[in-house]
Amino acid sequence: MRTSTTARVGQYAALLAYLVFLAFPFLWLISTAFKPPRELGSLHPTWIPENPTLDNFRQAFDEQPLLHAALNSLLAALGAAVIAVVIATPMAYVMARRRGRLAGAATGWVVVSQAFPFVLLIIPLFLVLKNLGLINSVPGLVMVYVVWSLPFALWMLAGYVRAVPAELEEAAAVDGAGRLRTLVSVTAPLLAPGIVATALFAFITAWNEFFFALVLLKTPEKQTLPVILTHFIGAEGVADLGPLAAAAFLATLPSLVIFALIQRRITGGMLAGAVKS
Repeated sequence: MRTSTTARVGQYAALLAYLVFLAFPFLWLISTAFKPPRELGSLHPTWIPENPTLDNFRQAFDEQPLLHAALNSLLAALGAAVIAVVIATPMAYVMARRRGRLAGAATGWVVVSQAFPFVLLIIPLFLVLKNLGLINSVPGLVMVYVVWSLPFALWMLAGYVRAVPAELEEAAAVDGAGRLRTLVSVTAPLLAPGIVATALFAFITAWNEFFFALVLLKTPEKQTLPVILTHFIGAEGVADLGPLAAAAFLATLPSLVIFALIQRRITGGMLAGAVKS
C-alpha cells in the first residue's frame, strides 16, 4: 500500500512539474506582452507587470500588417483543413475496411511519411509549385499544407472508421444500399466527431506552420502570421521584445482555444486506431 501511494504521489509530482514546464513560456509571454519598455529592460524582472500597458499591442499593429497576415493564415489553414478532410475520409474508409497486404502497406507508408523532415520535402514541392506558377501564393501554400497534413489525417480518420461497427454497414447492404450510399448515409454521420477533430487538427497545424511559408511566400502582402512575427527582429538580431510578445500572444490564442476544444477527440481517435476488431 505504501509503495502504491508513493508511486502515485511521484506520478502526480512528475505531471505537475511537466505542466509547469509547459506553461512557463506562455505565462512569461503574457507577462512580457503587458510590460512597458522600462520593465522589459529591468535587471530584476517580475512575473506580474508593475505598470501593465497595452502600448505593445498598439505598436505591434502599427508596425506590421498583423490583420492581413492573420487573414492569409486563416485562408491557408481553412483551405488545407477542408481539402485534407475531403480527401482523407474516403481513403481512410478504404484503409480501415480493406484487409490485405496493400492496405497494410498503405498504413505503414502513412506512418513512415511522418518521419520525413521538412528539408527533404521542400525542394520537390518548390519545383512542383514553380511549374504550376503557384510560388508566392496562398493557394500554393494550401497545396503544401494538404500534402503535409494528409498522412496524419488518414491515420486519425482510419481509427474512427475502425470504431464504427461493420455490422451497421452489413445491415445497410442487406437493405440494398451500395458502398457509396452506405458511406454517405450510415458511416459518415457516425464519423462526424472524428471528421471535425481531424479538420481542426489540420487547421492548427497549418495556422502554426512557419518553414514552408517562409520559403514559399516572398512578398509581405502574401505572408502568413508566423512569418510576419519575424519582422519584429531587426537586421542585427535585436528583437522588439514588447510588440513581438504582444503579436505572438495574439497569434497563439486561436491554437490554444481550438486545441482545448478537440484534445479529447484527438485522444479518442488515437485510442480507437490502436484497437483492432
